[in-house]
Amino acid sequence: MYKTEFASREIMQASKKPQKYGFLLLPHYSMLGFSSAIETLHMANWVAGKELYSFCTISHEEREIPSSTGVTTVSDYLTSDAPSDLDAIFVCGASPVIKNESQTLENWIKKQAKKQVGLGGVCTGSYLLAKAGLLDGYRATIHWRSLANLRDEFLQTIVSNHLFEVDRDRYTCSGGTAAMDMMLFLIGKQHGMTLASSISEQFVCERIRTHEDPQRIPLQARIGTGQPKLVEAVQLMEANIQEPLSSDDIAYHVGVSRRHLERLFKGNLDIVPSRYYLELRLQHAKQLIIQTDKAITEVGVECGFGSAPHFSTTYKGFFGVTPREERNKIHNKSATPVQTDKKKRRLWKK
Repeated sequence: MYKTEFASREIMQASKKPQKYGFLLLPHYSMLGFSSAIETLHMANWVAGKELYSFCTISHEEREIPSSTGVTTVSDYLTSDAPSDLDAIFVCGASPVIKNESQTLENWIKKQAKKQVGLGGVCTGSYLLAKAGLLDGYRATIHWRSLANLRDEFLQTIVSNHLFEVDRDRYTCSGGTAAMDMMLFLIGKQHGMTLASSISEQFVCERIRTHEDPQRIPLQARIGTGQPKLVEAVQLMEANIQEPLSSDDIAYHVGVSRRHLERLFKGNLDIVPSRYYLELRLQHAKQLIIQTDKAITEVGVECGFGSAPHFSTTYKGFFGVTPREERNKIHNKSATPVQTDKKKRRLWKK
């Protein structure tokens, strides 16, 4: 079974020298995804008090590239004069994916792969890599709006709906703040999770998400617009976490019979309504345990559990750990802060 913690020997070797990353900006690239990636590298240098990473921006044919926000970025290089000593290149794409038919750009990316340069995709940047055949046999991900495209068009790519994937020298993420999680993972592999955790704290980020965390794909995007009653039922569940409704109540408010409600859930989500509702409440409980300091008993009450033992037993049955063990894991990870000499801290320079 694929395991990210043993993803790449090259990642571990890379920590011996400062890493040079290039960010290839495609038209209307995701500004959030791009900035999440470079800010994380910047903060790594600041916290460590020395240059661990440098980066540059690259574009194809035109130096001025519009972002998703309408802000225009003037790239440092064109593909024709990009540095030849980059350790990795991350393709930053738009969402939804904009299909680029530039054969010269594909050829340039392939040339980088032949030079053993690591390749990554931010948001929909994975699509260009897949189109160039550079994700064949690799695990990869992409923004949820383009997951179906990637699966249907590139059968040789092992597509997941995870936040990010690191498979050997391929680094792909779903975009947005997942770019930060992917960079924190790489920093953790190269320089230790203590540094990565300290960077996360600087960003006031409650935890570092792992590659196993799934993208939260909106239900309507998963099942289409043909099941409004199902979407309405789930919305009712989400609005009634603390005081769960019975399946009969949900069916009544939605305007269908209980049996029809069960058929909707089973046929579209392969789960019965009560189980879906329970998992929804447990996922919400996990977020509260990880992201807040609320007492475990208070979390249980907020998620509709009448007693602490019932909450603990149900939680462990689903996640494999008790609520208290879950919280202790988070505390243990952040117990040892990075010790840095403030005199050595300086702002990042390219």
